[in-house]
Amino acid sequence: MKLRRSRQTKKGRIEIIPMIDVMFFLLATFMLASLSMQNLHSLAVTLPQGHAAPMQPKTPVTLTITSKSKIFLDKTPVTLQTLAATLKPMLRNADASVIVAADSAAPNGVTVQAMLQARSAGAGHFLIAIKHVD
Repeated sequence: MKLRRSRQTKKGRIEIIPMIDVMFFLLATFMLASLSMQNLHSLAVTLPQGHAAPMQPKTPVTLTITSKSKIFLDKTPVTLQTLAATLKPMLRNADASVIVAADSAAPNGVTVQAMLQARSAGAGHFLIAIKHVD
């Protein structure tokens, strides 16, 4: 008669897959933590003290042209003749942007003339507003 051992000896196994999961989690955690500790935009310097006027945020002016050829600058009605004079003080810097929101039924000639008047007033860039279609 054969007697069984009361305890069977099993060889220990090291499961690799959970260890890989943990290592990837730690790698991602340390990468995100190290990126949040850095200031990627500048070098560390001691800045001088001083008082200055707050900077104006860069907000573009909206040039709206309706289907009936009416022209608006930020909800202010203008004509082609007064567009440049009205727009010039609204542009704060040389490379100011103007958003052109022209109705799809607006005449192309009026839109082009309005953009030329805005260019003569000092508009550096034009952004065309569209409706996103999915």
